[in-house]
Amino acid sequence: MVRRRSGVVYRLIRTVSLCAGAALMVAGCGGSAKEALGLGKRAPDEFAIYTRAPLTLPPDYGLRPPAPGTQASAVMPRDEARSAVFGQGLASASYGPGIGNPGPNVSSGTFAILDRSGAVGVDPTIRSLVNQETTILAEKDRTFTERLMFWTTPTEYGTLVDPVEEARRIHENQALGRGVTAGTTPTIERRRRSMLEGIFN
Repeated sequence: MVRRRSGVVYRLIRTVSLCAGAALMVAGCGGSAKEALGLGKRAPDEFAIYTRAPLTLPPDYGLRPPAPGTQASAVMPRDEARSAVFGQGLASASYGPGIGNPGPNVSSGTFAILDRSGAVGVDPTIRSLVNQETTILAEKDRTFTERLMFWTTPTEYGTLVDPVEEARRIHENQALGRGVTAGTTPTIERRRRSMLEGIFN
């Protein structure tokens, strides 16, 4: 029994000493043990990967004056892009009331490209429709998150009829011989609660 215990203790001491020696060898190879085992992360050197453009001075600091007889109006980048893609003079005259609906001045080639890409006959109110659908999805997602957080079904907000007070009002009207609709209907106003409201009380 004593020999068996001494053998177990000897094996344990040998295993611990081997592990400690291996850890010292790994740590002595340079750097930390995490880097030696590939667990450490090195951030890239931003000065080594970023190329700095040379600084240049503009040839003239003054603004160019407008040509005589022309109005100094700013050109929208969207109009410049349209003009570059579809030709000069098409930025204002080629598109109809809806975005993507070409007007009568579009060439047959441009119309064929727009028709093939599905850009002809686009609903001009598509953006408001998408915004409305996105709002509905966001509202559904928010109520789902509230259910996950508070484990309850979301409360219906708005004005509701108070059933207890309404029953009392109807019984009083019947006892006094008045009509059922006489008097004001008692209501309950349910408002949205803030996120932390009701937690501490």
